[in-house]
Amino acid sequence: MIRVRKGAERGATRLPWLESHHTFSFGDYHHPEFEGYRSLRVINEDSVSPNRGFSTHAHRDMEILSVVFSGSLEHKDSLGTGSVIRPGDVQRMSAGTGVLHSEYNPSANEPVKFVQIWIQPEKTGLPPSYEQKVFPEEDRQNRFCLIASPDGAEGSLAVHQQARVYITELEPGHRLMLPLADDWGAWVQVVRGRIRLNDVALGDGDGAAVEDEGTLAVAGVESAQVLIFLLK
Repeated sequence: MIRVRKGAERGATRLPWLESHHTFSFGDYHHPEFEGYRSLRVINEDSVSPNRGFSTHAHRDMEILSVVFSGSLEHKDSLGTGSVIRPGDVQRMSAGTGVLHSEYNPSANEPVKFVQIWIQPEKTGLPPSYEQKVFPEEDRQNRFCLIASPDGAEGSLAVHQQARVYITELEPGHRLMLPLADDWGAWVQVVRGRIRLNDVALGDGDGAAVEDEGTLAVAGVESAQVLIFLLK
């Protein structure tokens, strides 16, 4: 079974410096049918104007992944971490017992476009921590690149949840297969482009919950950037 969440129907926050599209309920946006999927709570597609950003704010008991697709994002937090995230980089911040952080676009002329993901951890009250890794283009092109997993498999970021997160950049005509165990579900999010997920067409911003399919077949129709979440 595949249940589609159309990108055009997502919630949105629009400010002079920010455009954010919310796949699930977030902030002032609420949709009773899309509160999250299994342990996946947030998928926000954000575009932040030059020299603007999110001022220091708090998080707690959440696994937060940030994936930059264009531009750069400067991160600072109360753990003492300071870094800049660029295309190909993925950041993981485990908020645990509590962390303060800020996110800022340091460019004078280029917006930053990124996807922020929140996953509920298996346990609360964990020590906060930070991790950032580069996943080269050749590892993402026409293949599933594992960027987060419970055990840091294949050089991925380690998250405190039974979740495996993949990214792929598909060219037209390329088709990838991923098995889906009986007790697992999947969420597929198209960041850009057009694909076919099994027999279902998905385009820019579309997402889909997948249950009881056995296998995910993801085929590029147009050049596409896709995130895949396997969730217990």
